[in-house]
Amino acid sequence: MEQEKKCCDERRKEREDKEYRDLIHRLNRIEGQIRGIRGMVERDVYCTDILIQVSAVNAALNSFNKVLLTSHIKTCVTRDIKEGKEETVDELVQLLQKLMK
Repeated sequence: MEQEKKCCDERRKEREDKEYRDLIHRLNRIEGQIRGIRGMVERDVYCTDILIQVSAVNAALNSFNKVLLTSHIKTCVTRDIKEGKEETVDELVQLLQKLMK
């Protein structure tokens, strides 16, 4: 009997290739932006120019969070609710409270 593949278990999640590539691509772009900001500081670039780039990184991180949260809700949270694991809703509420600080 074949065991059903779980999307998330033991605080780990198996991601589809497309999702994995998208997340890694986003993180690589953010990493590049951070390196760019460091270079700006090293070159004594004017403060407001650096702050604009920091704002762009914050927006990219927020976008990353939205993509990851959407995936989490559509997979792990939905599955857990269907399986009767109501504690997952409490965990999601706590996560949202932390993200909204």
